[in-house]
Amino acid sequence: MRIFVKYFELGIRWYVFIILFQYGIGKIIGQQFYRKGNLPDDIASKTLIEVGSFDLAWTFMGYSNTYILFIGSFQILGALLLLFNKTKLIGVSILLPILLNIIAFDAIFFDDGNYGALASAILYFSLLILILFINRVTIFKVIKTLTNTSIIDYNVKIFKKLIFTLITVVVLFGIDQFFVNIFGH
Repeated sequence: MRIFVKYFELGIRWYVFIILFQYGIGKIIGQQFYRKGNLPDDIASKTLIEVGSFDLAWTFMGYSNTYILFIGSFQILGALLLLFNKTKLIGVSILLPILLNIIAFDAIFFDDGNYGALASAILYFSLLILILFINRVTIFKVIKTLTNTSIIDYNVKIFKKLIFTLITVVVLFGIDQFFVNIFGH
């Protein structure tokens, strides 16, 4: 059974690598975002108020070549690190915030009713979480070594604490965003 899990995880890592590596390359070579000086005619001919949220977001993100290079490079780096067993968890830690940002953009902040990209981002995010779950014992060993304490154990209590902490963070983020939306930036 353990060999099945090993190859299942490897398949997940390769799949996420292929997809996110392509997205990273796509950003760098100009296939994502509306670049400064290269807006589609239907976007360029509209006023800001007429442009849809998705197009506005892609125009904004495409304004800075440095931002595009930054995001694309980190997608490529994170994806490449997934390929190697010794660096896969570093790759996951790089890619999770990127995917969380994509999910937030597609689902929360700039929802344009196109849920295909959102569904894909949620799938990739979930696969990375699955990699963390498969490697939970290793992760807990690293945490235990770094904290050098016997408080950490490998049972359900840790997962309950982690879930409670994550829910707390999400709720606080939601409250924060609620107030930001009410009172402005």
